Amino acid sequence: MPQVSIARLFEDNRDKLGLAWVAGRSGGAKALNSELTKDSSKGLIGHLNFIHPNLIQVLGTSEVAYLGSLDAAGSRSMLKQAATRELACFIVAGGERVPQPLVEAAESAATPLFSSPVPSVELMWMLRPYLARALAESTTVHGVFLEVLGMGVLITGDSGAGKSELALELISRGSGLIADDVVELYRIGPETVEGRCPPLLKDFLEVRGLGVLNIRTIFGEAALRPRKNLKLLVHLEKPAPAEPQPAERLPLNAGAERIMGVVIRKVTIPVAAGRNLAVLTEAAVRNYVLQLRGMDSTREFIARQSEHMQKRD
Repeated sequence: MPQVSIARLFEDNRDKLGLAWVAGRSGGAKALNSELTKDSSKGLIGHLNFIHPNLIQVLGTSEVAYLGSLDAAGSRSMLKQAATRELACFIVAGGERVPQPLVEAAESAATPLFSSPVPSVELMWMLRPYLARALAESTTVHGVFLEVLGMGVLITGDSGAGKSELALELISRGSGLIADDVVELYRIGPETVEGRCPPLLKDFLEVRGLGVLNIRTIFGEAALRPRKNLKLLVHLEKPAPAEPQPAERLPLNAGAERIMGVVIRKVTIPVAAGRNLAVLTEAAVRNYVLQLRGMDSTREFIARQSEHMQKRD
């Protein structure tokens, strides 16, 4: 189960956000996990909220001023209500002075309390992508993941179908390698799957007959990408030994595959001698981009053909 401890959150973002650990150090082992954030009625991160508490409570100028407007007893009572068992941490943003009742509440509840010079809204903008990636649902798939013409493309197929050779050809044509053989996929949003490379396999591509190639050394830094959102699956299909079933020539319904609940467009390309798979893959990407813009060549051709037949009648 993906999770991140508050101590890890602090270390990963300390320099970027200028975080200082003010109180509640004994609560550093508290953890945010994907199950908690998915099932909890609480928000993941937001401004201090007593009605619908966030797991990470951020205090900006308005929140600190509100606490300052309360008497000491009222402030302590409100903060005690906010510092529940599920609360991950408090962050006082914008360089505001940390209220003493907040320090006391954090120590009493063993809840980490941080301060940051970054304004509260900007701080949340910066933390949300970090949290989305750290807590993302994940899986691994076998294939080659590349950026082709700006789009994340996962090439799949049986062993020996030519995935790595196709990837090498695409890289030589300007595409960027993200991962070969094992691709880590993370669901970082309701409709977004991001692909990354395991650290052990970074930079490498295995090609039959050539062995393991270091793409960074051969093609340079520009031939690599750290991550990309998955938009298109290209499946290489080897011919069956028996007489194959003829493929649909004019498919009206686009192929698709569901990955961690997200529907991803899928294109199946039959592998045969003499076929330029790199050109076909780039054409599939370009065609998908056009379809996203509302231009469907197959439907356009069928409509033109129907119109022509009606005129003849």
